[in-house]
Amino acid sequence: MVDLTEVLKPYGGYVLAGAVIVFIAYVWAKRREYKAPSTIAVSAILAALVAVVTNFIKVPTPATGGYINIGDTMVMFSAMVFGPVVGVFAGGVGSALGDILGGYAGWAPITLVVKGLEGLAIGYIARNSDDVSTLVIAGIIGGLIMVSGYFAFEAYMFGVPAALEEVPGNTVQAITGIIVGVGLATVIKKRYPEVVDLI
Repeated sequence: MVDLTEVLKPYGGYVLAGAVIVFIAYVWAKRREYKAPSTIAVSAILAALVAVVTNFIKVPTPATGGYINIGDTMVMFSAMVFGPVVGVFAGGVGSALGDILGGYAGWAPITLVVKGLEGLAIGYIARNSDDVSTLVIAGIIGGLIMVSGYFAFEAYMFGVPAALEEVPGNTVQAITGIIVGVGLATVIKKRYPEVVDLI
């Protein structure tokens, strides 16, 4: 089996730094649409929260050398409450940072892409809705992106049998994210709408 952490470890920091620069440039370019300073601040805070929660519980997966975590709870919450711009940053950069801090730096580049797409999709679907069914649908689509994204990458790197071993754990991770993310997002959107207006 290829030790992904050793192969890709030198590139994790560069990929993460590049993503942060691109994000800040995007928000700056769209500063009329977004409240740029608050968007950057909220995105940074939520990315840090995602990184911490990602490392709160880690269950190693021997088939690929990765791990299962509960970081998707905060990825989904961030995207559901604050939309796609914050969702893509908190999901991608926060999760990749979690990989680097947790000793799985080799996973950071693929995590940046997969979790970023997850946050982006959820944010676009859920950004203007506090309806629980819409939030659940957004979470399901985001969960499918996460599970299929990691499956495709793991099948390429480690083979289909190893990738299939990861699907149940990633599915549980997605379901946990949907349950917690929808619950928290519903409370914030309905009881504290001023929080949503920060962006």
